[in-house]
Amino acid sequence: MMTHSDVMDSNVPAAATPGATHAIHQLLSARRFRPVEALPWLLAAAVYFVLPQYFQLGAQVLIMVLFALSFDLLLGYGGIVTLGHAAYFGAGAYTAGLLARYGWGEPLSALLVSGLVAGMLGTLAGAVILRTKGLALLMLGMAVSLLLLELANTATDITGGADGLQGMDVRPLLGQFEFDMLGKTAYIYSLAVLFLAWVLLRHLVNSPFGRSLVGIRQNPARMQALGVSVWGRRLTAFAISSALAGIAGALSAQTSQFVSLSVFSLELSGMVIVMLEMGGVGRLYGAFVGATVYMVAQDTLSKDQPATWLFWIGLLLILLVLFNRGGLLGLCDTVRRRIAHKEVS
Repeated sequence: MMTHSDVMDSNVPAAATPGATHAIHQLLSARRFRPVEALPWLLAAAVYFVLPQYFQLGAQVLIMVLFALSFDLLLGYGGIVTLGHAAYFGAGAYTAGLLARYGWGEPLSALLVSGLVAGMLGTLAGAVILRTKGLALLMLGMAVSLLLLELANTATDITGGADGLQGMDVRPLLGQFEFDMLGKTAYIYSLAVLFLAWVLLRHLVNSPFGRSLVGIRQNPARMQALGVSVWGRRLTAFAISSALAGIAGALSAQTSQFVSLSVFSLELSGMVIVMLEMGGVGRLYGAFVGATVYMVAQDTLSKDQPATWLFWIGLLLILLVLFNRGGLLGLCDTVRRRIAHKEVS
């Protein structure tokens, strides 16, 4: 198997490399991988071997990381603030759920279809709401989520309404691996999908397209003057982000084999913003940290203090916003700089 160093050190011109190898080269060449970037994946592997009793929680954490990553492309890189990102997560969840319920139980193809449906929905919605800004953009984004919530609630015969979508028949992954009660298959499946999405996003944000998004976030008027299609770039980012959110929703439906109306809730849209603020916006890895801390704190604190667990989440968020705008990753950077400064002085 060709390793990363083999690919990076190869003297073969990129144009001469064939098909899949050329695609991998393009993905890896945007920016060299640093050793620290292996840390999330090593921790995920450690959970698999050391904490098998947490497979189900681990799969939920990985799905939320993917959802937060999709939103980070909008908020952290594109500077697009919306309160309706759950609409695309829910669209993917219901698409995968309905496909499994009505005979299309093959998980991988259903995952792709769900991402496509959510991406198309995001393109249509983005073409309208991205023509606005500020409060209007917030309200229209929220309206899309509420419209889908009401649609799913009233179409009881198809979606199950308030009782949720049940009766799904998700077939074994690759025809071999059943979705078991312990969540082992769900964990590996979610981890593999998250890794592919992370590689894609990592390449995207380090590409000229990703850099132009950052430029648009910082000064859209100047980017427009330079000839960049600001609306077109933002709409493309919106469509990609929506598709990835839909894939996260589909993963949730396939691994839990249940979909409730909460996938369209404003609470879920707000939760993903809190996750990113806690971890660090616009850094990719902030999604890993924020979603993991939030989900683990929710699982742990809600057992011991079910009435007050949100208080502690809120308190942590307030402290981070007031004293360290970069979230937990920003806090790590601050500590590291102070240690380095002391060593130099």
